[in-house]
Amino acid sequence: MNDTQIDKSGKPATVNARISPAGGLDILSRNEVARLRDVSGSGLHGLLRRCALAVLTSGDISDDPRGMFEQYPNFDIQVLQQDRGIKIELQHAPARAFVDGQIIRGINELLVAVVRDIVYVSTQLEQGNFDLDDSVGLTHAVFEILRNARILKPQIDPNLAVCWGGHSISRDEYEYTKSVGYQLGLRSLDICTGCGPGAMKGPMKGATIAHAKQRRRNNRYIGITEPGIIAAESPNPIVNQLVIMPDIEKRLEAFVRMGHGIIVFPGGVGTAEEILYLLGILLHPDNAGIPFPLIFTGPKNSASYFEQIDKFLKLSLGDEVSQHYKIIIDDPIAVAHAMVRGIDKVRNHRLDNKDAFFFNWSLNIPLAFQQPFAPTHEAMRSLAIRRDRPRHELAADLRRAFSGIVAGNVKEEGVRAIEKEGPFEIDGDPEIMKALDHLLQAFVHQHRMKLPGGSAYVPCYRVLTA
Repeated sequence: MNDTQIDKSGKPATVNARISPAGGLDILSRNEVARLRDVSGSGLHGLLRRCALAVLTSGDISDDPRGMFEQYPNFDIQVLQQDRGIKIELQHAPARAFVDGQIIRGINELLVAVVRDIVYVSTQLEQGNFDLDDSVGLTHAVFEILRNARILKPQIDPNLAVCWGGHSISRDEYEYTKSVGYQLGLRSLDICTGCGPGAMKGPMKGATIAHAKQRRRNNRYIGITEPGIIAAESPNPIVNQLVIMPDIEKRLEAFVRMGHGIIVFPGGVGTAEEILYLLGILLHPDNAGIPFPLIFTGPKNSASYFEQIDKFLKLSLGDEVSQHYKIIIDDPIAVAHAMVRGIDKVRNHRLDNKDAFFFNWSLNIPLAFQQPFAPTHEAMRSLAIRRDRPRHELAADLRRAFSGIVAGNVKEEGVRAIEKEGPFEIDGDPEIMKALDHLLQAFVHQHRMKLPGGSAYVPCYRVLTA
């Protein structure tokens, strides 16, 4: 529900406030505060302002990365150092984030997560504590960011189901994600998603009811995002643990390292990117034999969507790729049973190999999957989408192709690049290109590229099929 308050001029109502952070952030150094206030290109204020406004508009149903600032052009945030700790000063902040003059507790906590993650990552990078040129170093960076966010919980049996899926889904699909979340919650599973609306919200919403019925406390509804996405996909109100990773690659690695199994609901190019990321890793020879339950599921009217995905994956990566996932249509209980069984195998494997329950160290994630991909026009044209490559390498470049389309659809820098230079061009083996073009056209026809209600979708890409 969108509860935006409107003032007498017809514009969204705003308030000015000085708040005390709620948990998880006690003190900052003078240098950290100065960097958060620095509005220069090397400062952090722009990033802080963008992420903070996304949190303060939590629950908004939008995928326009510039829409928030069009509604709240005068919004500003300052972190103030005081004798007894820090204060957060908000100017022209969305009034919807407040009740009777007090900021909503959950929004306060998410705001603290924004400050915490921005400060921590920038400090670690500035001090050279992260080795970003080495695969082990990149995994270490992901671990340290999650640990600093207090997301990793030792001495808990594997129970974290990661749910992927689109922000632009039909009402039937959304209700189905709630039903699956409900069945997972009845079986004491926690939920982790990309933190936005649609398929990222539904499983959490269903799980909250089930957890309440089971009188289960200390439930985890983890949202993992990154700066390029959060402006277009504000955290949904159920998220109680938010972490902002530096880029999409570290976000994806965090899902895979933390999760004990993954459920994929219907989605668009972002969901296809996530699927290819995980399958590329599971197809790597070093990961043979490592259990990782992966379930594709949706209501009956979404069966054709998964048929299209399944067909594209087999054509691109070979029929044997289907050994790594199971498709279950219109059966939330069967999904929950399959996930519980899969997680039990994960638990036994971790015990046998003395691997941690809270972080999957043994999974080999190649450097090609970890290095940030900047979706420029040149980079998109240079993707080597050819069948003569090892399957995991082909999957890596297919993932990058979808990542570029995500950027062109909803990330501010991607939208600007398309406006300036026109659509991205994607080329490769003719058969794969035809299948890719067919899949993307289906996404457009099914309104999976953008949320409905705005202008007609204009593709940010051109697949070279001739």
